[in-house]
Amino acid sequence: MEDTFEQDDTSDFSLEAFSNGSLENSPPASPAWPTVSDVHRALRPLQATADRVGKQVEEFAETLDRLSKYRRETSEADCTHALTLVDGYRKIAGDTVEYLRAIHTPEKQKRLYQKPNEKTRGCASSPDIQRRRSKDLDSYTTVEDLEKWQQEEQTWHLLGLMLQVEYPSSELRTKRTSLNERLVRPSKESGIHPYSSENEVWSHFLAHDDQAWERHTVVEWLRICADGSGREIEQVVQDIEVSADRGTGLWAHSWLYTKEAIKGQKRLRSWPQALAADSPGIDTSLRSSDRTKSLVTQLDPDAVTRQGRGLEPQDESFERATWLACWEMIRRGKDWNFIRAECQERVEHWRAIAMRGDHRQHTLKSNKSFQDPGLAVNWQSRVLWRKICALAARTGEMTKYEAAVYGVLSGYLPSVQNVCESWNDYLFAHYNSYLLRSFDQYIATNLADRLPRGFQDPDGPFEFSMTGGRRTQSGNQLIEKMRRVKHLAKEAKDPMKRLQGSLIGKTFDSFVLRHGFQLLRVKSREKKEFNSNKETAQTDVEENKELLVKPDDYQLIRIITHIALIYQKLGRSWKGNKYRRTTEAFVDAYIDFLGKAGKQQLLPLYASRMSPDTAVVSLSRQLPLVVEYGERRTMMELMKQYEIDVPRALNAQLLIVMDDIGVKEERSMDDPKYPPLSILAPPGEQNKGEMRSIRDGFMGNTISDDQHDLINAFEWYLLLDGYWEKTLATGAVLYKCFLKHPASKGLGAAKELSRRVTFSNLSRKKTKAILGREADISNIHDDEEPFAGGRSSGTSRVEDYDRRGDQFVTQKGHSEVERYLYWQSNSFLNFEQLLNVLTAFEEWQAAMAKKPERTDLGGRSGKQWRDEVRVSCEHIVAKIQPLLHGWLKYPRNDEEASEFERIREACLPEVLLAYVAALNSSAQYVSRELLLKSLDLGAAVASKDSDVATCFVSTGRMPELVDILAFTSTNMLLAGELGGGKKRASTKLSLWSGRGSSGAVT
Repeated sequence: MEDTFEQDDTSDFSLEAFSNGSLENSPPASPAWPTVSDVHRALRPLQATADRVGKQVEEFAETLDRLSKYRRETSEADCTHALTLVDGYRKIAGDTVEYLRAIHTPEKQKRLYQKPNEKTRGCASSPDIQRRRSKDLDSYTTVEDLEKWQQEEQTWHLLGLMLQVEYPSSELRTKRTSLNERLVRPSKESGIHPYSSENEVWSHFLAHDDQAWERHTVVEWLRICADGSGREIEQVVQDIEVSADRGTGLWAHSWLYTKEAIKGQKRLRSWPQALAADSPGIDTSLRSSDRTKSLVTQLDPDAVTRQGRGLEPQDESFERATWLACWEMIRRGKDWNFIRAECQERVEHWRAIAMRGDHRQHTLKSNKSFQDPGLAVNWQSRVLWRKICALAARTGEMTKYEAAVYGVLSGYLPSVQNVCESWNDYLFAHYNSYLLRSFDQYIATNLADRLPRGFQDPDGPFEFSMTGGRRTQSGNQLIEKMRRVKHLAKEAKDPMKRLQGSLIGKTFDSFVLRHGFQLLRVKSREKKEFNSNKETAQTDVEENKELLVKPDDYQLIRIITHIALIYQKLGRSWKGNKYRRTTEAFVDAYIDFLGKAGKQQLLPLYASRMSPDTAVVSLSRQLPLVVEYGERRTMMELMKQYEIDVPRALNAQLLIVMDDIGVKEERSMDDPKYPPLSILAPPGEQNKGEMRSIRDGFMGNTISDDQHDLINAFEWYLLLDGYWEKTLATGAVLYKCFLKHPASKGLGAAKELSRRVTFSNLSRKKTKAILGREADISNIHDDEEPFAGGRSSGTSRVEDYDRRGDQFVTQKGHSEVERYLYWQSNSFLNFEQLLNVLTAFEEWQAAMAKKPERTDLGGRSGKQWRDEVRVSCEHIVAKIQPLLHGWLKYPRNDEEASEFERIREACLPEVLLAYVAALNSSAQYVSRELLLKSLDLGAAVASKDSDVATCFVSTGRMPELVDILAFTSTNMLLAGELGGGKKRASTKLSLWSGRGSSGAVT
């Protein structure tokens, strides 16, 4: 089977193993999911989740199925078709986000406004969750659902970008995709020359430096995530705008309060020219309203840093809010045209000019052309400009957001770190700094003659560390470091962020190992069956509980599952059995969710992506949930379509159900006996000297959920073509299970099995695949000797038999193969025959309960009742015959022979005694001939070829048989003397009546 996880050496398991009474050959180790009964109980709470994600779940499966049908003809390094799958998943998430955003945006904006942070000063209280009805998703959704789907969309976007980095394809450079077009990597074919613009050099740098391209990709993804956060820039600065005390639209007012203070000083001094910082008395007269600092005397942008003076408190709030807005635009990846338009609208042109030097802000989408003449020349000013920005961010007296803006433009890391409030911000700051630092090193190495003279002077003003003296760290190191940063630790430990970090750090396999191991441990802890192998236990899997991927976080499990399947399609090796096990744990958990959510038709698709053994075990746990015939037939067809071993899946299903309910077939002599049937009423309940009667409701109707699961599991075998011997052996095992472990000492489960799976129906369904026609072989009677081929350990004679061949026909008209099939089904048929007798007892008991009043016995109702009793007795007599000769006498081996003998001892004496009791009770109302039939049992037991007498002897119940036959004989004598019932003139009757030919008692 294509594209499945590598399979380790695992011993096979077969139905024959447990049909002989063994469960030792069990399926390969798998997560100990909750039992089938637990699954039934869990269905109702999961219904809301299933309704909410139903549409998306089906769309994900359809998209995966399309990729599964694709046969890759290109190299494994080509991710084009995997990107198609990722784009499909991203679109599904994006469509869901758009729908939920239309519902929950007002509430989310309110939450963001009320969320406290360093940017805003809103109150800390959060609003009540207002659930809104989603018609399309057919369930209630919340703001949390919107946020989760936004994170999922970002994750799929990140995966697509990282796949382009890891599996570059020339096709992607010329083909437009649904991903952001500015992230298409430049071609290596283009070169640079002394007159190349910096944009051309930048493209050449990204084309030839793989690490730089990866960092650039991550930076752009982080910018896109920030831009899609859902909060507008105006809302970010809204709280600070209140402190600026000038209403909304603050950009248009500049330093309003400081300007008024300067004008006031000029009016007092009657100076026509601008104030100077060294004007007499200016330090004491031109001060802030709170008298804490001197104010600037001029209003140019550099006045604060040049004069070392301050602004009015309201203007400081304005300045902080303005630079916060600029930081948000830079952080969100807005191009220079957008920034220029925003600043121009608010009469703050100089701020746009200050940010104009970043060449990345001029890189537009590939389908548009843009040329800025000012950016194609003056190379030296570009390099120098970045260094000046870094120097200003490092030493300038400015707000932290202004320093952060210059830090992003130059790559100076410490100033950007000061405003990082989230996991994304922190990663953005480092990757942006590393990227620009690499670019500067690239220029110094390849175009050193174009650098300003003295630019690299070790004693010059520009020789300082752009990373604050810290060494460059890898993506994985940064992600691990964030877990130790106090204000980022909680977010860094979030499973979704850990997943995104594993994609960025290229440690997805380790992520799956750690969290998959935790998932296995949690699932197995419930049954205390977890035994980790040494290889896995030695790995670094001890994680904080907050890192755990919870088994009920189905959205995250779905994402991880599909990412793993995508990497699988690309040929990713999982480095051994421990990685395969933990990866398949996620796939198995997702299959478990699909089964509970009622998406059974999707199960074979996902199971087919696992190794064959694990697929069989995983799918077998879900099969008991499918109960409708049509759904079962569809499931069987899908399993065949996806090349899943159907017989093994059915086999494993039954083994797992039996294991879940604690049923073990004892093979030792510790508990060799089957509990004897209890049909007759206990002695002492009737008057002394009377015959014991059949108990009311002796079979019972109690069927446990576990027994229902066993019967449902067995019904699957009826849909399986062929596999005659295994099917019949499985049914025999269930009968033995129900006889040995009856629920509440009742036989309701055995009765239900005999009703739902009759041998006659099974025969017609199975024989068509073997004989080429439907045949009911249940009519082969005991007068046709069982197949003479002796005991067989397999079904080769049937499987190798020509479907058209019934050349070997007996005198009774049955082919040799039919007789062989009958011999193989002997055990199952014998158990069904036992249940037929017990059911006939119940029917007789129901008929006897309809006895009319004594005064009505001679009337019409009495006659009808006697006829009904007579018919039920005839059924009993007919059904009892197979138990008198050869019942359970054809075992396949000595061990089974011993077990069959124990079953015969537990069943036959009680059944035959109940048979005599039923006929005796009916004879007084129906016919004395019934007493004769019951006495015939004595002759059958006493015959030389009888195999029943030993059961009475070994169980010590032969005296009971003798007593009941003597009681019957007495009843016959009394019936003859009283002339009751219908007389029968025959030699047998005269013999059993105790009279000779002369009529004398002998």
